[in-house]
Amino acid sequence: MRLLSFVLLFIGSFFSLNAQQKLQIAAADVNSYLPLIKDKNVGLIINHTSTIGSTHLLDTLISLGVKVKKIFAPEHGFRGNVSAGTNIKSDVDSKTGLPIISLYGKHKKPTKEELIGIDLLLFDIQDVGVRFYTYISTMHYGMEAAAEHNLSFVVLDRPNPNGHYFDGPILDSSYRSFVGMHPIPLVHGCTVGELAKMINGEGWLSNKMKCNLTVVPCINYTHQTPYILPIKPSPNLQNQSAIYLYPSLGLFEGTIMSMGHGTNKPYQCFGSDKLSWGNYVYRPASLKGIYENPKFLGYECTGFDLTWYGDNKAYHEKEINLNWLILSYQLSNNKSAFFTDFFEKLAGTSELRKQIINGKSAKDIKKTWQEGLLNYSKIRDKYLIYN
Repeated sequence: MRLLSFVLLFIGSFFSLNAQQKLQIAAADVNSYLPLIKDKNVGLIINHTSTIGSTHLLDTLISLGVKVKKIFAPEHGFRGNVSAGTNIKSDVDSKTGLPIISLYGKHKKPTKEELIGIDLLLFDIQDVGVRFYTYISTMHYGMEAAAEHNLSFVVLDRPNPNGHYFDGPILDSSYRSFVGMHPIPLVHGCTVGELAKMINGEGWLSNKMKCNLTVVPCINYTHQTPYILPIKPSPNLQNQSAIYLYPSLGLFEGTIMSMGHGTNKPYQCFGSDKLSWGNYVYRPASLKGIYENPKFLGYECTGFDLTWYGDNKAYHEKEINLNWLILSYQLSNNKSAFFTDFFEKLAGTSELRKQIINGKSAKDIKKTWQEGLLNYSKIRDKYLIYN
């Protein structure tokens, strides 16, 4: 009888431990942040990814009596259904009647007028861990506005699906733009909460200001915890395969190549209408709310399907894959036009273009990143929340 009791106790403890170790996003830990926002006039920097299970954060907060006054929406809009790069007009939420202020239209930082009556800004948006993914730039400007107008800024943290590594060239300030605002590598290896702490702590806000920042952490998360996003974070990152491939294929945005926009495999393939190499054929189409004017619209493209790479865990390396970009340049019959001016903004440096043109291998190029990555790792260590 004692043995049976011991076994039952062991089994109960085992399942209890597993339950306790279940990953929980910060938004779900309502009791941790409700005291911070209770009785405050709150502005939410959110989008379609701001959910707790199947319930939107906005609905949860309203049900709890939080005084939400305005919604501030990033690129792709509050509902996440606007094509990349499309300017978005401010609107009104049909369900709640709350004003939706676009931070991807006339301006990218909340204005003084828009913040009248607001005591606190709360940020809860799913990031994918890549410097040129603009949600972190929206967070930066929200923090800056909070610092300028003496508002509190709260980040509800979420796991980074590419948070198990950092890699790439460090941003040269000469190429600072909305697709790269901070001297961090292309893959930064931080959650939005850790990055917010870094931005604040390193004095990267305008005039080295600091905002009154609070980061609510995830529970039972480490940077080695696999995290499959429950909602696609933007129209063209439609699955986990695309998210893993995005750091490498995103650089193709600054070339004449297509990376599958206008197909059912964006950021999972690449090709061109003028190449005869490769074993994958596709024809980009106009897809409303996803990508309405893709490269080579209506033309047959030839290239490579990389879905197998993104889906196979054995191939999830802890580094950016430059070989596809180098190969595409080497086989291009229009090398003088292969790179566009946008490439430097994405890469964050002029060196990568020069290195590829000069025939450097991926291995040799990566050697030139190491000193910058070592220095960055020392900075990153200061702001890590999760071991």
